Amino acid sequence: LRGNYDETKYKLYMADTGFLVAMLDDEAQEDLRAYKNLGVYKGALYENIAAEALKKAGCGLYYYKKDDSTLEEDFFMRTADNLVPVEVKATNNMARSLNTLINSDKYPDIKFGIKVVGGNIGCNNNVYTFPYFCTFLLKEYLRSFGR
Repeated sequence: LRGNYDETKYKLYMADTGFLVAMLDDEAQEDLRAYKNLGVYKGALYENIAAEALKKAGCGLYYYKKDDSTLEEDFFMRTADNLVPVEVKATNNMARSLNTLINSDKYPDIKFGIKVVGGNIGCNNNVYTFPYFCTFLLKEYLRSFGR
């Protein structure tokens, strides 16, 4: 993955999601803590939590954004034979970019993907779903594909 890295396309994550929340203004912090209202921060917080877990599990954080479309993917991992897109969803809705990458002939190394959600473990249409708290285990899970 590092060989295809484009330093002009990136996302920034905090190494500690608690620090990210602490940097929010007082009203946003109260909204999060007292009212459990994640609002506009929900997607960013869950994505940061996943980035933190992946990084601490020894994974690189690789992001992709196609210049001439809305196609973008949060993270990528590798197995011996596959490039694996990883999408983090704040809600358990459809992951269009993930499905596009899996189903497109333009990306022959991508045969399946991973979606991290607030739901259960499962698989549907070559998308493996994992709950947020399992993110740190994805690297180990993907090792099983090489065995």
